[in-house]
Amino acid sequence: MTATAHTLPQLPACDHAPAPYKGPSREDVLAGRAKYCNPALFTLYKKPLMIVEGHMQYLYDDTGRRYLDCFAGIVTVSVGHCHPRVIEKTIEQTGRLQHATTIYLHPNLVHLAKKLADKLPGDLGVSYFVNSGSEANELAITMARLFTGHYDVIALRNCYHGASPFTMGLTSHHTWKFPTQAYHGVHHAANPDPYRSAFAGTPEEIASKSAADIGELIRYSTPGRIAAYIAEPIQGVGGATMGAPNYLREAYEIVRKHGGLCISDEVQTGFGRTGTNYWGFQNSGVEPDIVTMAKGIGNGIPLAAVVTRPEIAETLKQRIHFNTFGGNPVSMAQGIATMEVIEEENVQAHAHEVGGILKDGLLKLKEKHMLIGDVRGAGLMLGIELVRNRQTKEPAKDETLALMEHAREMGALLGKGGLNGNVIRLKPPMCITREDVEYLLDVFDRGLTLAAAG
Repeated sequence: MTATAHTLPQLPACDHAPAPYKGPSREDVLAGRAKYCNPALFTLYKKPLMIVEGHMQYLYDDTGRRYLDCFAGIVTVSVGHCHPRVIEKTIEQTGRLQHATTIYLHPNLVHLAKKLADKLPGDLGVSYFVNSGSEANELAITMARLFTGHYDVIALRNCYHGASPFTMGLTSHHTWKFPTQAYHGVHHAANPDPYRSAFAGTPEEIASKSAADIGELIRYSTPGRIAAYIAEPIQGVGGATMGAPNYLREAYEIVRKHGGLCISDEVQTGFGRTGTNYWGFQNSGVEPDIVTMAKGIGNGIPLAAVVTRPEIAETLKQRIHFNTFGGNPVSMAQGIATMEVIEEENVQAHAHEVGGILKDGLLKLKEKHMLIGDVRGAGLMLGIELVRNRQTKEPAKDETLALMEHAREMGALLGKGGLNGNVIRLKPPMCITREDVEYLLDVFDRGLTLAAAG
């Protein structure tokens, strides 16, 4: 059963007219991808979608059809596709100088580093720029091991910190891990997510028990001293899972008691996406020792960073360390422009307001649709876990895929995550409007009915 044309919700009006597409056909691109690209590349939807243009919160396919982008290039487009202010600054820099490494001086690198320092608390003010979240997390662990003299690292079950050879070991989803290495020195503690926790109690009690598990893990699985603890304030790939605010406070205390540094992975939660604060860790009232970031920092350009205190950054000087594209002037220009737009257009406050309306609407839909087991997250980083039975919490994986197909028919592109692939991830560009949210809630209402019917 599918949504028929007369039942389709209507996207809010938009005055952007996409350019006529004159490139290779969708069929030719699909055939070329099958022949020339690694088969590990995958697409969403039964009929793969070909996207050729973007404007703010909207994407356009090769036929000119418009879609509401609810996944933002996997939580990467923060202020909008092809935001005019960002594109203007990027084109200007590209026309002047495309590339120069850090062996020369360039003002953009210092400018962006200072902007990050101004947004971070305490002495968190020394940046090292790289290209991706995986690189940032690898470098953060390297710095922590050098600074502390310890080796073992604690991460959380259900986390995702990258897919490079080392960060694959940090990541705690078997679906993302190849059997290619032993993942030495990484241990995974209990996840504080109250929805699927093995612990009983209130969210705060579950958070405390989960934090205590870090201490037990250190006692039983390490020499008693560790290099680092790394956590996402809200897990992204894991399905927007999060613990109560006391979790990180208690976890950081235990980690520091055992000699470790605390790393906050802000690849998805940073730059105002959670609404109430610029950084996800601030929602728990903690101050990490190292902060990693990527995705939203560049609004779609390859850009990431590791920011820490001066004495920790100093450890890299004992050997030569270099990143060819870290500090690229075009990437720096786009990062600067993105941060300026976030500030000048009050993007964080907008994420809080519009994200709150969206979450409230989803909670109301939960009362109507039994498929919804849990609604969680903050700001414009939300997760909707679908289950076949609220008591057993059996994952509704097929229904999740069906909902995504129905939403696409109605013009909304959703993301999914969770170990069982049963969590809808809503993390749109943060310029999404109230009218978009009303439309999206209508899509969910109709799509959940269709998905439940089979």
